[in-house]
Amino acid sequence: MNVKLTKPLVFFDIEATGLNTGSDRIVEIAMCRMETDNSVETKSFRINPGIPIPPEISKIHGIYDKDVADKPGFKEIAPRLLQFIGNADLAGYNSNKFDVPILAEEFLRADVDFDLDGRKLIDVQNIFHFMEPRNLAAAYRFYCGKPLENAHSAEYDAKATLEVFLAQLQKYEHTEMEDEKGNKYIPVVNDIKKLSELSARTKNVDLAGRIIYNERGEEVFSFGKYKDKNVRDVFKKEPSYYHWMMQGDFPLYTKKVITKIRLSMKG
Repeated sequence: MNVKLTKPLVFFDIEATGLNTGSDRIVEIAMCRMETDNSVETKSFRINPGIPIPPEISKIHGIYDKDVADKPGFKEIAPRLLQFIGNADLAGYNSNKFDVPILAEEFLRADVDFDLDGRKLIDVQNIFHFMEPRNLAAAYRFYCGKPLENAHSAEYDAKATLEVFLAQLQKYEHTEMEDEKGNKYIPVVNDIKKLSELSARTKNVDLAGRIIYNERGEEVFSFGKYKDKNVRDVFKKEPSYYHWMMQGDFPLYTKKVITKIRLSMKG
């Protein structure tokens, strides 16, 4: 299909040191610039972020510190990126929430004037979610092949969720996927422990995900000035941080978790 364009449209994707658009840094950016005649030019850059890439992040995108050690920093290539983008509108997947904000932050740190005024921003993920809702009714229709009646009745929703779960087990019983190393595996299996691990987007210590386990199984903060720092080390170095959290607007379960961690330090 021919895309109707009055100006170029740049589809881009970013790999970074993490998901915090304010403090994390770009390690790779790829851009596909579609012209008004629908011709496409692609450019890709590896970037030295100037900070270590956490091992758990490297395992996701496959880019390690050694891979970018000899690459230019963002400030060095910023003029080339801006020239390639030009006056184009921007598009990506989850780009409005992540890629655009982190790119804008990098340009600002590089003292490059990157103006978003007048640019149209297209987020393919938002279009996807709008057209294919990811709610219980949509899941029930997809997996069970029938409409969800009496939606938002707690009992009916609970029964529908059970039906969806059983249908998922059956549908994906032999469905293989491939990990970042090329190893094939079946993620959905009839095993509650493994399904629980699959359901967890992060390895949360508390329910809100304010405290998570790192790859070494240590409790670390997932937010704030001590993001990725060991909770015990922070409480030992700055006991007032514990008291700040206990007095702050954190969930009671989070407070229960940090209290348990703090008490264990006295043993």
